[in-house]
Amino acid sequence: MFEIHRESIEWAGRTLTLETGHVARQADGAVLVTYGETTVLATAVSAKSPKPGIDFFPLTVNYTEKYYAAGRIPGGYFKRERGPTEKDTLTSRLIDRPIRPLFADGYKNETQVVVTVLSYDLENDADIVGMIGASAALTLSGVPFMGPIGGARVGYIDGEYVLNPVADRMPTSDLDLVVAGTQDAVLMVESEAKELSEEVMLGAVMFGHKGFQPVIDAIIKLAEKAAKEPRDHQVADVSELEAKLRELVEADLRDAYKIKRKQDRQDAVGAAKKKALAAFSGEGVDNPVDPLKLGAVFKELEAKIVRWGILDDKIRIDGRDLTTVRPILAEVGVLPRTHGSAIFTRGETQAIVVATLGTGEDEQFIDSLGGTYKERFLLHYNFPPYSVGETGRMGAPGRREIGHGKLAWRAIHPMLPKADEFPYTLRIVSEITESNGSSSMASVCGASLSAMDAGVPLKRPVAGIAMGLILEGEKFAVLSDILGDEDHLGDMDFKVAGTDEGVTALQMDIKIAGITEEIMQVALGQAKEGRLGILIEMGKAIEAGRTELGEYAPRIEVIKIPTDKIREVIGTGGKVIREIVEKTGAKVNIEDDGTVKVASSDGKAIKAALAWIRSIASDPEVGVVYDGTVVKVVEFGAFVNFFGAKDGLVHVSQISSERVAKVSDVLKEGDKVKVKLMGFDDRGKTRLSMKVVNQETGEDLEGGASAPAPAAGGEAPAAEAPAEDGSEQRAGGGRRRRGPRREEAAE
Repeated sequence: MFEIHRESIEWAGRTLTLETGHVARQADGAVLVTYGETTVLATAVSAKSPKPGIDFFPLTVNYTEKYYAAGRIPGGYFKRERGPTEKDTLTSRLIDRPIRPLFADGYKNETQVVVTVLSYDLENDADIVGMIGASAALTLSGVPFMGPIGGARVGYIDGEYVLNPVADRMPTSDLDLVVAGTQDAVLMVESEAKELSEEVMLGAVMFGHKGFQPVIDAIIKLAEKAAKEPRDHQVADVSELEAKLRELVEADLRDAYKIKRKQDRQDAVGAAKKKALAAFSGEGVDNPVDPLKLGAVFKELEAKIVRWGILDDKIRIDGRDLTTVRPILAEVGVLPRTHGSAIFTRGETQAIVVATLGTGEDEQFIDSLGGTYKERFLLHYNFPPYSVGETGRMGAPGRREIGHGKLAWRAIHPMLPKADEFPYTLRIVSEITESNGSSSMASVCGASLSAMDAGVPLKRPVAGIAMGLILEGEKFAVLSDILGDEDHLGDMDFKVAGTDEGVTALQMDIKIAGITEEIMQVALGQAKEGRLGILIEMGKAIEAGRTELGEYAPRIEVIKIPTDKIREVIGTGGKVIREIVEKTGAKVNIEDDGTVKVASSDGKAIKAALAWIRSIASDPEVGVVYDGTVVKVVEFGAFVNFFGAKDGLVHVSQISSERVAKVSDVLKEGDKVKVKLMGFDDRGKTRLSMKVVNQETGEDLEGGASAPAPAAGGEAPAAEAPAEDGSEQRAGGGRRRRGPRREEAAE
């Protein structure tokens, strides 16, 4: 019934198995890939004829993680997988980028690659397995795919490269790099690094390229047994049409690409294209040319003109040489009510970037195959159509926006302080207001600036730069800070972000069959020079995180309480903690290890909440002077609230060094006093004294203390006045403990 073919290899200490012929037999290509105990099904289907009316290759890659793969049920109200998660989207892009340039020129048949995670072993991430499966499925399908490709993850642990490190080793790695390519060249790189040198990054790329060669060999062996016959695909000969087109509009295009301003240049190119359409496809033309075909040849002519000019003259579209970065202006503190803001402008690319500080309640819960976890750093990227002078639909973020945002996230993430150093949730939003070349790298620069403006103590500022490539035969030119047109008409998009100490993120996409180690080395060196120059310009606006948070940012204080007191602070059904929040106005977050974070933009609210929590989780210290409030006056003294909701008695004999005939003549409810905790009587009742404390300065007249301790409970509201018998009561309705009778309390 089944004609099953398998290939297995030992790869980085685990078995990798490729199998075809068992499932999804109606797809053009289908492969089950198992690595360790992670299994994915990759399928490829391509239409039998070109899709009419398009001038691009309609390729779609869909990567989906099924929660059953890890023995989990999806969280939330709907207990099934719904739209793609961020991980799904990012992995779909990761697979798309290296396979797209390997389809034959002119192939316009609608093609879909579907990668489904069927089993996940919590050790081997399915993204690399899915990439290998997609490559194998396409290689078997018979479509004009010039693969196969391989892919691998590279870690850098204790100064050594590690191929495909398992999940529990990644937290100790200084690098998380994914590389993909063919036998001869690298096609795609995606990475996050902890300020590694350019040499280490290049070494990692080449280590990964060498590491996945056995995978390519295994796919080729499988294809020799099971691949379908190649489809007939002929590339149309357009040399005659191109020659006529050059004769008509080459001079116009050369003049257009001497115009430095983007919109004016595009208008001139558009005029040349209209001229060509009128000449070859207009009314009354004998044997008119298909406008889509003409447009493709016109675009190819554009590319050649731009590329020849750069290779021959070393002068770019806007008049710059190969290494010059466009003028930069960095501004911070541009928005009055935000926690941190910046505008980063580089030539005709601009981003308004805003940083917002939040509390533990603002952390994002992420449901993944490995389990649910919380993320305290969010970076979102928005690309409205007006940024390129166009109209368009606006809605949920697309794959490009998610991908660019994640790249900027990777660049900033290694420089963030640890949670115990800066206990805030941080959200950064980049609004692209102009775009002409690498808005993602503008987002990196703007994110760094806005975070520092918000008071985030980044280890070092981060900047990013996009590099381009023009490659013809053995001649090549690497371009620093590419324009949009250079990106569209060039061969490489190479983005490098980092500090003055090293690289934090690297992303590379190649539009040709691959590039060499020499070209990457030149690009990395040139990118470093550009990045350092951008950091200097950013430093003119702000050099490090502000020492004070903005007026409207929340303040967070962190204390630690014994874990056995957590239940008391929370209360039955959360009653106590809700009351603390309602009455003080502060946000309170308690973690399982006893860490308590109290946040508010009002310092008094934080002080009151902390005092209340301390009064529940700890006890006042004998011999310490406290600020207190008189809550009740009686014949034999006064009850003073001095530690959270804890009250104590100042006996009439302890009010003053002089004789007090009537307590009400000296004290009244609401008076602020300074008291010293003298100790507890044989019944455990609190004894306070005013007369041993200088009521003006807080000096302990017995012990010489210069000032009173902060009122641990001076700001916390008491649920009701204490009883005359000297009993204490917790705020929030805690059980009242009976004290001595009135006569005993009065001694």
